[in-house]
Amino acid sequence: MDRNILHACREDPRRTSTDIQVSVTSLNEPVPSSRTIRRRLQVAGLHGRRPVKKPLGHVANWFRRRRVDLLEWSSQSPDLNPIENMWEELERRLKGVRASNANQKFAQLEAAWKSIPMTVVQTLLDSMPRRCQAVIDIKRYPTKY
Repeated sequence: MDRNILHACREDPRRTSTDIQVSVTSLNEPVPSSRTIRRRLQVAGLHGRRPVKKPLGHVANWFRRRRVDLLEWSSQSPDLNPIENMWEELERRLKGVRASNANQKFAQLEAAWKSIPMTVVQTLLDSMPRRCQAVIDIKRYPTKY
């Protein structure tokens, strides 16, 4: 069992003790606890196999405790994130523009950002109700946005 635990950990060093527990469990052997797996890894000199708590989970819990209703969508959803369109606009404005250093690049980005008309921003904001409805209608699959 110890050999299997160490092998699973070395195979993928980012695995948590729970992931390792699932991968080393067989029908003929008892299931080791996550704590046992962590101790065995520690004895072998392998540390830090705990899952990292995501800060957004804490935020979501804060909202739940205060009974705030949240919309459910993927945190990486470009359909509901108009800033993605703004980044594309910025890229279009800087296409072919080269910078010789980071300061020059920052100045170019800042100038291009300031040159985007407020009508573009307002159009994106006005599209949000349509975007939300499109995501609801398509049931979380990609939309035209």
